[in-house]
Amino acid sequence: MKNFKGLLLLVVMAAVVMFTAACGSNNGNNTANNGGDNAEGGDEASVEGSVVIDGSGTVYPFMAQMAENYMTENENVSVEVSRAGTSAGFKKFLVEEGGTDFNDASRQIKDEEKAQAEELGIDPMEFQVALDGLTFVINPENDWATEMTQEEVVNIFLAEGGVTKWSDINPEWPDEEIKPMGPNENHGTNEFMYETIMEEKDFVDSINLQQEYSTLVDLVSKDKNAIAFFGYGYYENNKDKLGAVAVDFGNGPVEPSLETIGLDDAPYAPFTRPVFTYLNVNLAKEKAQVLDYAKYIMNNAQDVAAETGFAPLSDETIEENLSKLEEIK
Repeated sequence: MKNFKGLLLLVVMAAVVMFTAACGSNNGNNTANNGGDNAEGGDEASVEGSVVIDGSGTVYPFMAQMAENYMTENENVSVEVSRAGTSAGFKKFLVEEGGTDFNDASRQIKDEEKAQAEELGIDPMEFQVALDGLTFVINPENDWATEMTQEEVVNIFLAEGGVTKWSDINPEWPDEEIKPMGPNENHGTNEFMYETIMEEKDFVDSINLQQEYSTLVDLVSKDKNAIAFFGYGYYENNKDKLGAVAVDFGNGPVEPSLETIGLDDAPYAPFTRPVFTYLNVNLAKEKAQVLDYAKYIMNNAQDVAAETGFAPLSDETIEENLSKLEEIK
């Protein structure tokens, strides 16, 4: 009898253990199903794969920092950021199959690029990511041209400007030839300078146009008669090698800075422009990691802008961008 009671007790205990295990298994399945729902909604579930970005050299520091931050938080996603230049980047973006997911741009997409996108069936969605101030940099030994009017600094780069020597601007300045420099036609910064600042008038014949911004930094840092233009971020990161011209737009000289760069009534507004990234919506619909990264950009744009030498966008613009992304299903 004792043996029978002992056997009965063992059977009961085994049944309890099996019931408990079954409950635990059901709870686990419920959790997995919830995770699947999150994955479908794209909010909390992990994503994996690759994101490919090319384009503007001006936007590159912003996007490279953004990518580094994102990959730290999302180890299963690889974000590749290159800097062929805005125009060269659009050629890589506007490809029927195998184009880039994003194209960074320091200008807006052109009508002919929009037409090409439509022909290829690509839906490019534009997002402002920050504000940049076109900055004119000089050699640290240049202690005479630290302040110029808007007209004076632009005339250095104009074929019709009539300026070849520093003394042409001010007789008290050195009677030495100016060495104007800037990014080449692959870059949106070149186009912004030509189309907006110079009003589509020709560059001076002596201008030295380069593909790499790092080359421009090096050239200016070694030549006291050099002057170049590019985005504020590259100056911010090379203040130990370069000086910047304070520009007088009519109310006294204004140094480019995160405090003065801005649109509308900002002191450096005449030389301020928004910078962009363009998302291939077709690919964002196919690849969860691309859409996830786009949302990450917008949620972190203001912080990363300030970290990389850009003036941040307004809260209103950020909200508008996020609303556009929420419409992508």
